Amino acid sequence: MRTTITINDRLFRALKLRAAESNESISSIVEDAIKFQMLEDLEDIETAKKRENEPTHSFDELVAEFKSEGLL
Repeated sequence: MRTTITINDRLFRALKLRAAESNESISSIVEDAIKFQMLEDLEDIETAKKRENEPTHSFDELVAEFKSEGLL
């Protein structure tokens, strides 16, 4: 699929340079970057789902606990 995106000029120059040096297309590099980012997001979501039943603590409780232990 073809699409149009807007990229900062300096970033685009760096992207063109990398494409030339690696003998890859700009499209291939951009697609790989998007895949990497989306996989990272999926891993974050999976981790959050695994931890959703863990107990939570308020910031104030955490500060109080650290103070009582002499950490703050």
